[in-house]
Amino acid sequence: MITESIMCLALNVYFEARSQSLTEQIAVAEVVMNRVESPYYPDTVCDVVWHNKYPNRLHKCQFSWACDGRSDRPREKKAWATAQEVAAGVFSGRTQRVAEGAIYYHAHYVQPYWASSQTRIKRIGAHIFYR
Repeated sequence: MITESIMCLALNVYFEARSQSLTEQIAVAEVVMNRVESPYYPDTVCDVVWHNKYPNRLHKCQFSWACDGRSDRPREKKAWATAQEVAAGVFSGRTQRVAEGAIYYHAHYVQPYWASSQTRIKRIGAHIFYR
């Protein structure tokens, strides 16, 4: 059964890393779960995924896809199925952790202002992870 939490986590995996390796998708899901456990972020998966989403404020969300003005409906069936499997495994704790406590990440080809103030953990595929 897909719960609301797993659905929100799967959406984030899908839109942030659907074309990446399984390890990278797991790491992206872990960041959300690590934020849920952090006192600095909301306490539920969906609240973390949609954090900072406000009407009429594009590109202010924690995850860019969540407020880019585009449809949030997955269109690639196979990638969506994989994202749901990854989300369920990470949410339940059945999946081995790979992100080493990361609570931030970004694509390797961007330089966000906050990156230099965080501890870089590792690069997995196209993403760099921090705590």
